[in-house]
Formats: sequence, C-alpha cells, structure tokens
Amino acid sequence: MNEQLKLSELNGRVKQAVALSFTAPLWVVAEISELKINRNGHCYLVLIEKEELGEGIIAQAKATIWSYTFRMLQPYFETTTGQPLTEGIKVLVSVSVEFHELYGYSLNIRDIDPTYTLGDMARKRKEIITRLQADGVFEMNKELELPLVPQKIAIVSSSTAAGYEDFMDHLTNNVGKYKFHTKLFPAVMQGNQAESSIIEALEQIYQHEDFFDVVVIIRGGGSQADLSCFDNYNLAYYITQFPIPVLTGIGHEKDDSIVDMVAHTRLKTPTAVAEFLVNTLVKFDATLSELNWHFTQKVNEVLLTAQGKIDFYTRAIAPIVQEKITKTNNRLDQTIYKVDHLIRLFIQSKSHQLERTEEAFLQESKNFSRKQLRILERSTSTLSSAVQRISLYNRELISRKIKQSEQLIKKNLAQQIHFLELANQKAILIDPSKILSRGYSITTYKGKALKTTEYLKDHELIETRLAQGTIISEVKTISKRK
Repeated sequence: MNEQLKLSELNGRVKQAVALSFTAPLWVVAEISELKINRNGHCYLVLIEKEELGEGIIAQAKATIWSYTFRMLQPYFETTTGQPLTEGIKVLVSVSVEFHELYGYSLNIRDIDPTYTLGDMARKRKEIITRLQADGVFEMNKELELPLVPQKIAIVSSSTAAGYEDFMDHLTNNVGKYKFHTKLFPAVMQGNQAESSIIEALEQIYQHEDFFDVVVIIRGGGSQADLSCFDNYNLAYYITQFPIPVLTGIGHEKDDSIVDMVAHTRLKTPTAVAEFLVNTLVKFDATLSELNWHFTQKVNEVLLTAQGKIDFYTRAIAPIVQEKITKTNNRLDQTIYKVDHLIRLFIQSKSHQLERTEEAFLQESKNFSRKQLRILERSTSTLSSAVQRISLYNRELISRKIKQSEQLIKKNLAQQIHFLELANQKAILIDPSKILSRGYSITTYKGKALKTTEYLKDHELIETRLAQGTIISEVKTISKRK
C-alpha cells in the first residue's frame, strides 16, 4: 500500500521543495489583473499572462507587496512612468516564490522595473497605430471636408472641466461677435470608463449628424496616466469612421495621443480649438469682404465701359435724331391742320341734324308720356287691391310659423337639458378621484399618463397617484409584454 500523508504533511513537502527550487528572487513579466490595498498598507494583486494573439488567460498567480515595500515601489513606479500602478498594465517585477501550508502558492514582490512598463506602453501604442493604418482608416476623418462656416458645434467633454469653461468663454466672447450654436454631450474624460463614455456621447451626436458641422473633443491638461485613455484602439477607430469632422483639444504637453492623430484637426488646448473655430469664421468673413471688393470693382469697370459706349453712341446719333424729329414735327403740324378743318365741317353737319332729331324726339316723348300715365293709373288701382289681399294672407302665415317655431324650440331645449344631465352623470362616474377612491391608481411619466413601457428606461422616475397621496418610484426592471 502506498504511503499515506496528511494534507499538512503534503503541503509541508511542497513548501520545502519550493524553497529549495527557488532560493533567489526571479524577474517575472505579467499583467496586473486585480489590485487592492488594505488599511494596513499591504497591496494584494492577481497577476496573469494572456495568449500572444488573444485575450485568453494561460497563467495566474496571487502576489503581495508588503506595506514597507509598497511605500517605496508605488511612488517610484508612478514618478517614472507617469501613470498609477493599477489594473490592466504589464509589469516586470522581482519576486520570491512562496508556498504556505494554509494559503497556498503566492509571489512576494520585492522590486519593480518601470522602464519595462514604459516600453510596453510604447509598443502597444505603436501596435494600435500600425493596426489602424493596416485597416486603411487612419486618415478617413481627415479626408472629410471642414465646413466653410462651422457654427453648429457638438462638444464632448466633462461639464465641470475647466477646459470646457475656457472653451465656451473664448467661443462666446470672441472679438468678431460671431454666433455659435453649441451642445454639450457629457462624458467621462479619464480612467477606465472614458472609452465607453466618449463613444456613447459620439453615438448620441451621430443621431443628429445632419445638424452639426463639427465635433469637438476637449479636456484640460493632465498627467500621462490621465490621458492614456486617448491611446485606445476602439475609440480611435470609432472616430475614423465618424461622418463629421472631429477636432481635438486634449491638452497634451508632449506627444499627440492616437485620438489626436486620427482626428480631422488636432489642437493643443480647448482654448486653441475655440480660437481655430473663430479664426475660421474670420477668414471666411475676410474672403467675403475681398470678393465683395473685387465684385464692386468689376461692376464699376463694366459701368464705366458701358457709360463710355452710351456717350459715344449718343453723340453719334444726336444729329440724325434731331433731323428725324424736325421732319416728323412738320408732318404732324400739317396733319393737325387737316384734321382740325375736317372736324369743324363734321360738327356743323351734325349740329343741323341734331336739331331736327331733337324736335322729333320731344314730340314723341310728349305722346308717349300721356299714354304711359293712363296705363299707370289703371295699374295702380289693380295693384292696391292685390297688395291688401297678400298682406292679410302673409300675416296669418307668419302667425302659424311663429307657433310652430315655439313648439320646436321647446322640444329641442328639453332634449339638450336631458343630454346635459346624462353627460353630467357620466362625468361623475369617470372622475379620477372617484376611480382612485375605489382602489385604482394613475401612473405618470414626465407629466403624462403612462400606458406602455416602450419609452421607459432603467433608473428613471415615475409618479403613482393614489386616492390619498402620491408615490415617486425609480424603475429597476422593465418587463415587456410579448
């Protein structure tokens, strides 16, 4: 039968074997997966190794930096690399291999080489640039045409950032008094959440791409660690695909970030972005003024040339026109004399004829008047009798119509009173206070009655009105009816 050991005995042998196999510290390359600092100042880590061409983890180990060592290593690393010792970075550390019977295998970190992390960061940055160039997208946003007058600005920044305030101050209080229409899409501008937050802001802008002229990504200066989120492949790739020119003012003091490199226009600070936009309008305004001057000059030249031609032709045709006018006036005088003579003869002839016609007309008028007077006297007598009969008939007809109208109005009035009584009873039945008193409630969202969950989102507030009191609720889970 094989030898039987207690677990503690087995672990003891493993501990002894480890101690004999690893008598001196080793330099190990690994990525920090987890990092926690307890209240005593000890730092506990989980180190991992990933596949060369993927994200799969092929090795993992717990590690510890005791407080007295961590107090020296942390500032040394962060001062040298310009970024905090945190998750997601590769490190080269000197470790002693340990095995404890109760806690198992772990590594005790004694030293760290920050130059390795700097080299790894530079390597990753170069790999991202090469990948974007290989994808053929590196210059795509730069190829977009910047509008001649970019006045509708979508801003991606933190609403509390000093850089955003400087940008708005320079843009609003520009010397030329140019008007800009701005809309802030708030985003986290540093740390692990920056990538997803900025992309989410860009997606909101994309829904209004036809409105905005340019997108501005701005934040004030910061450490290399604060700005490391802008050396991100996913964020850079998203910007290369964006259909609106992207301007950056991320406040780097040294190298450009990858986001700066793929953006349409890179500027050093948020203030510089504002000045760029204002100067674009200044240049356009100057171009318009210059075009206006050239146009005015050209018009004046054309007018002067035309005036010269007019003066020349005027002088050339003046004698001819004067001769024509003289001949025409002479012919006109002769014609006027002939017409005047003919008119006089015609008037004399017609005057005699008119006198004869007038005498005949007067005689005929007297005869006609006497005849019409006799006819009128007979018609007046007949018409008077007829009017009396018609007046009596109409008086009786109107009396009957008035009685019928009174009856019809009374009937309609009774019907309307009955309808109002029914409507009042219905209004009482559907009164919300009556419905609420029977145990029902009314839920509203943004002041409107909530009939569907289609437009609701998690963490939004809804108001439920009861017969006595109101409840404000936060949405935790939404169940869609299938």
